[in-house]
Amino acid sequence: MNKLPKCYGIIPARYGSTRFPGKPLAEILGKPMFWHVFQRASQCPHLSKIVLATDDNRIVSTANNLNVPAINTRDDHVSGTDRVLEAAELLNVPEDAVVVNIQGDEPALKPEMITELIRPFVSPDVQVTTPARKIDAKEAENPDLVKVVFAKNGRALYFSRSPIPHSQDSQKTEFYGHIGLYAYRMNILRQFVKLGPSRLERTEKLEQLRLLENGIPVQVVKTDYQSISVDRPEDIETVIRILEQA
Repeated sequence: MNKLPKCYGIIPARYGSTRFPGKPLAEILGKPMFWHVFQRASQCPHLSKIVLATDDNRIVSTANNLNVPAINTRDDHVSGTDRVLEAAELLNVPEDAVVVNIQGDEPALKPEMITELIRPFVSPDVQVTTPARKIDAKEAENPDLVKVVFAKNGRALYFSRSPIPHSQDSQKTEFYGHIGLYAYRMNILRQFVKLGPSRLERTEKLEQLRLLENGIPVQVVKTDYQSISVDRPEDIETVIRILEQA
């Protein structure tokens, strides 16, 4: 039986944000947001190392004070994925290892979701994984919630901001909402960044379409867990309620 390769968790944490500057340092129950993400990710038993990848010395300094491993990366990265790659290269992650891109704005992250994401890598054919959960027709209409359709074997066919699949009777259609958590084999992560933005990626403003356009299979992992991200300062109150109930 195949074993899981070594797995690394990397949390990109950019200081600058149009809607929420300094978001990684936002205080939640007495600790910065990134600390909560790190603590949650640390509960996943399959991650041998977890680091924060940031472009700001204030975040590095705060991380050091809280004993959170942090790597200072360049400040000109176009996306979080580029930052994750730089951090993975600085860590000398082996080509066959798995790198999990853990969103730095999800302080209520369920560690079980990371486990679900990693498990498929026991198969050498799996290159990239990402989760999705079943949603209703009303949720599917929201362009901010990305939808995904996939084959019987779980391979992604397409991601879109539009409701997919289109149906004349949406009440009888199964919709799946994509969750922005990814795991890549290191060699695929490097290839992904090197390829640069693709045509459909630019059209939908969805980075994952770059993989499909270049023939790189993405394995969709169905999950029952929800993803709660902090996009604006007012979202913190929602997260605090969730954390206090945990």
